[in-house]
Amino acid sequence: MPSPPLLPCHAPGDSALEPLAEQTARTHHALLLANHGPVIAATLERAADAIEELEETAKLYLLLRGHTTRPLTPEQAAAHPPTFP
Repeated sequence: MPSPPLLPCHAPGDSALEPLAEQTARTHHALLLANHGPVIAATLERAADAIEELEETAKLYLLLRGHTTRPLTPEQAAAHPPTFP
């Protein structure tokens, strides 16, 4: 199974993400938003199964390959403040 495409990081509400995500979703049932997480188009049950498999696969990939994470820079974090109520 090929890995889902990775879309670049966008600030919450950035209108540039919509056309990019829409175009990508036309040919993929799942995609990853950099520094955010996955988006999966399916029924709730299928989406839950897919996200569980994706999460476990990602953990194994990172652990076995020795990859480092890419957290936001301080500048990116400042531009994306938490939106919790």
